[in-house]
Amino acid sequence: MKIFASFPFVLHKLYAIMNSSKIIVKIEGIPLLTVNAGTIVGELYDKVPQKGGLPPIAALVNNDVCSMTYPLSVNCNVRFLTMADPHGWRVYRNSLCFILAKTVKELFPDLLFSIEHSLGNGIYCSLQKDNDPNFPITNDILTSIKQNMENLINRNVPILRHKISYTDAVKVFQNAGQYDKLNIIKFRNPPRIVIHECEGFFDFAHGPLAPSTGLLSKFTLIPYSPGFVIQFATRESPEEVALFEDQPHLFKIFQEHKEWGKILGVTTVGKLNEIIAEGQFDNIVQIAEALHEKKIAKIADQIAENRRKIKCILIAGPSASGKTTFAKRLSIQLLVNGLRPLIISTDDYFVGEEQNPKDEFGNPDYEHIEAVDIELFNRDIMKLIKGETIEKPNYNFLTKKREYHGEKITMTEDNILIIEGIHGLNPRLTYLIPPENKFKIYVSALTQLNVDANNRISTTDNRLMRRMIRDYKFRGHSSLLTLQMWPAVRRGEKKWIFPFQKEADATFNSALDYELAVLKPLVEPLLMQIKPDMPAYAESRRLTEFLLNFLPAQTKAIPPTSILREYIGGSLFHY
Repeated sequence: MKIFASFPFVLHKLYAIMNSSKIIVKIEGIPLLTVNAGTIVGELYDKVPQKGGLPPIAALVNNDVCSMTYPLSVNCNVRFLTMADPHGWRVYRNSLCFILAKTVKELFPDLLFSIEHSLGNGIYCSLQKDNDPNFPITNDILTSIKQNMENLINRNVPILRHKISYTDAVKVFQNAGQYDKLNIIKFRNPPRIVIHECEGFFDFAHGPLAPSTGLLSKFTLIPYSPGFVIQFATRESPEEVALFEDQPHLFKIFQEHKEWGKILGVTTVGKLNEIIAEGQFDNIVQIAEALHEKKIAKIADQIAENRRKIKCILIAGPSASGKTTFAKRLSIQLLVNGLRPLIISTDDYFVGEEQNPKDEFGNPDYEHIEAVDIELFNRDIMKLIKGETIEKPNYNFLTKKREYHGEKITMTEDNILIIEGIHGLNPRLTYLIPPENKFKIYVSALTQLNVDANNRISTTDNRLMRRMIRDYKFRGHSSLLTLQMWPAVRRGEKKWIFPFQKEADATFNSALDYELAVLKPLVEPLLMQIKPDMPAYAESRRLTEFLLNFLPAQTKAIPPTSILREYIGGSLFHY
């Protein structure tokens, strides 16, 4: 009875709080602020002691990344973000892509422009006429684009965020001839659409942008046939544009996969949604998987042609790239060619927790190459190549110690070693093994799918969602733990994997253009477990918003040998 008696009082108090015109804002380093509800977050920056350095480009409000023009409506914690922050750097990059798209649209309205994929510290872009892949992008064209972007930046034009009705959004993009935008909202019906606008150019709000163009001076445009690259500054050195590092092997993978996308008829999320809605999803799965199998078979044939020299196949790639399933499928194709593979994982040669290197925070660095007993590994591999017998170790991840269970292996003439691990392309891992005895394969998930012409899909996001599902289903890790570990994983990749991509003799792109529609219903409940009071909420929120663009797809059409089965379950292979 006491509960019901107090109910009117609780309602009254709640009503008073909701109708209060004041909110409390906490910003590190200054006393609590009491401000009017509706205060623009950027207006509070003047109250923060100025220490020089980079200007803010966005703000973190209750662990959600917001634009500097975001109106505050509830009590909140605020932290201002610069280009040196991972979230701030993403805002800087996306904002530059926005004004690049605006500039190209105004200068060359009849050309087809697309922001396609990352290439080192930049993003590769294409500019075509009537789908002509050989359309020449001259120095005059690039100079014109760059000069007009610089003019826009020097004028410091506002980038406005609007919330408009669904009907008005359709009219805006119809009038602008931006039909790829219409495909995105074709299977969505929100009452309001958030868009960004700058001098009459409109785009969807795929995350916050800079408040004005004056913050975006750090960029350059580099010719890269048949398109060009927009090159950025890095978080580590935000005051200068990074030097361009050519990665022709990666570019080749992306271009090959782009051709696959054309074969599938899927180049944007809108087109994928159409295929799902029309009941043609199974066909896309079958074609995509067949293209994978064809590529794996081609690599196996390449190895078989040099079977007298090649003794070790080294497979490397970043986290959640599908290395393990690729190795198993490659084994089958090698058997077809008369070779009998023996699979060895470098993980079984871990030195153990006591000897493991530490990172800068004092935590075990399992990505470090010294986490592997390189000497023992090389001795064992050389013995196998010489036809000697070894006892294969097994690393116990529970006890964090290397164990031996009497498993002995010997190589014969028909055998070939498959060695899978993140350091496979690093020459130091196999320093004793003659180069002619090694065949190196780089595996990664490099999606060619775009949200629309101006908005690419991060290959890193694709891998992160794969890993979140796998860690939760098979490793007992919460989604929060996976997100917390991800920055360290990424640092390890940049240090120990990406610098050695050029060492590869062959590359395999494990991305499947249909997979994000399958991952969506599996990863969304995991993302919902991350709450606004957790630092990881910003990343969770960003991925949740991104997945709203996709229609969900069921897993029943995916074959049990698919690389995707390594993450979602139901694989024919044992891991």
